[in-house]
Formats: sequence, C-alpha cells, structure tokens
Amino acid sequence: MQGAAAAAERRSRASPDKADESSKKARLDLPDGHMKQEAAGGGDGGAILGVAYIQRVELAVRIDKQVLHCPLCTLPFKPPIFQCKAGHPACSGCVALLPFRQCKACVDGGGFFDPCPTLDTLVSSTRIGCPNVGCQWYVTYHEVTKHQKVCLYAPCRCTEPGCGYVGAPQALAGHLRTVHLVPVRAVQYGKVSKLQLSVSTMRLVLLGDDNCVFLMTVGALGAGVTAVSVVCARARAVTRPRFTCKMWVNLETPLAVVANCGKEDMVLVDMHMRSSSSPGAVVAAGEPTFLTVPPMYQVPAAGDGASMEVPLYIRIDKLSPWSDALV
Repeated sequence: MQGAAAAAERRSRASPDKADESSKKARLDLPDGHMKQEAAGGGDGGAILGVAYIQRVELAVRIDKQVLHCPLCTLPFKPPIFQCKAGHPACSGCVALLPFRQCKACVDGGGFFDPCPTLDTLVSSTRIGCPNVGCQWYVTYHEVTKHQKVCLYAPCRCTEPGCGYVGAPQALAGHLRTVHLVPVRAVQYGKVSKLQLSVSTMRLVLLGDDNCVFLMTVGALGAGVTAVSVVCARARAVTRPRFTCKMWVNLETPLAVVANCGKEDMVLVDMHMRSSSSPGAVVAAGEPTFLTVPPMYQVPAAGDGASMEVPLYIRIDKLSPWSDALV
C-alpha cells in the first residue's frame, strides 16, 4: 500500500512537466513560416492549442507577356477577367461588347464567357519593378503605365540645344551642372534664400532638402524687363508632394526708400509650383505665373559695372500631407 501511494505521488509531481511538454508538442513550426494546428489530447474534439499562420512567400518567375494581355484588345488584363468553357480569356471591356457574351474563338459558337477568379488572382499577384532608373517600387503589371505617369523618377529631358540626354530629375541636375555648367544652389524649405541672378543667366538649378530638383529660368520680356519662373523637374502628372514658391525683389535704391517713408518697394509673386518633365524648355514668360522685374529693380553686378543682376529672394515651402489636403 505504501509503495503504491509513493508511486502515485511521484506521478502527480511529474504531471505538470509532462503537461507543459505536451502543450509544446501540440504546436509545431513548419518550414516557410507555416504553423501546424493540433488539438489537445490528440483527438479532433480537443481544445485547439495552436493556430495556423501562413507566411507570404514571393517567387521571381518568367512568364510570357502575352498571357497578361487580352487577346482581343491586347491591353493588360485587370480584374474582372472572363473565360469561356474552351479556356479562351477576355477582359471585361471586350466581353461587354460581345453579343450575349459569346466567345467568337470557339468553333461551334457555343462558348460563353464567365468570370474566372483564378485569372483574377494571377493577374493581381503579378508585379514587376518600375522601369524608371532609381525607383524601387514593384507595381501590379496592369498598373505600371499609371505608376510611370506619377513616378518621382520619371525621366526628364535636357532641352539644351543639341543635347538629347534623358534621365531621372537628380541625374538631370548633375548633367546640367557638369555638361552645361548650369549653376546649382541648395535651398532649405521654409527658409528665405537670396540669389544674385545675372540677367544674362538663363537657368539655375535649385536642390531641395529631399533632393527634389527645381529649375529656375530667367528670360527677357523686352524694354529691359526680366521675367523669372521656377518649376519642379518631374513628371507633369506628379501631384505629391506639393510645393509653393514665393519670389520677390526689393527696390534697393536709397532715394526710393526715403521717398516711401523708409519702406522698400518690392515686386512679388506667390504661386503653386508646377511640374515639368522638360524643365529646360520652359520659358519664363510662357509660365502662367512668373515674377516680373522692371529695370529699376536691377543692380550692377559686383566687380562688373557693365552687367546687371537681379537680387532675388526666394522661399520654397513643401506642403505637409495635412495642409496639402486643404488645397
């Protein structure tokens, strides 16, 4: 009797450890992030101790490009996609134009198109890297064209005479500086920068805090009047982030200050920044908003009394997502 009681006590002391061990065995990790779900006690009616998680696994594959295009209109497939009994696929736009949604490729004429969720999943899961150099985005295949129109790395063209260079905005800034000797200045968003613009200087590259490229163009309007405009070098369809720009020139003639009770006259423009993928082709006077600088606001260039300069003040602001939503 005493021996049986001692054995029972030993089993009761060992049971917690065995219970912990059995609970650990109830959930088994499998390769590729899968988790096996098991029930306590080994039966189907036991309490579930583990939950199955399936980790997303992506593969790089090669696929015939034609598989991703509608054979009728040759445009990229996008859900919903349809398929007839014989396996002929078609996009929703083409199916809507077919009488009774009947497949013309079927010999017997008895094939009718029905939705194909399997093809929807395949097309929605097919992504490719953006073709623009420098862009790291992977985009669903049928949305590539849409992405390229708003991609921050969309190529911009250099329109210097005889130059056919095409590259991302940051690369274009380096090209203009090294090949065409266009001056480059760094500007901080929200802070005022003063630029001494030579009237004979046609272009100036401005680099923002986030390496956004802005191109300033100086042009003549006639009668000694100078026009100054600035655009963001990127695809025209890009709308984020948004920028505002304020440019002004003070009348620095001492007699004008005295005549105006100690206050300086100025010419000023406050505008929303436009985008252009051909910033070099933008003419100052051709912009919808630009700064007009009369001759009296120009000053002699330092060390060269024969040429004139525009003492320009500029402030570029990058709108936050919250304030951008209010515009």
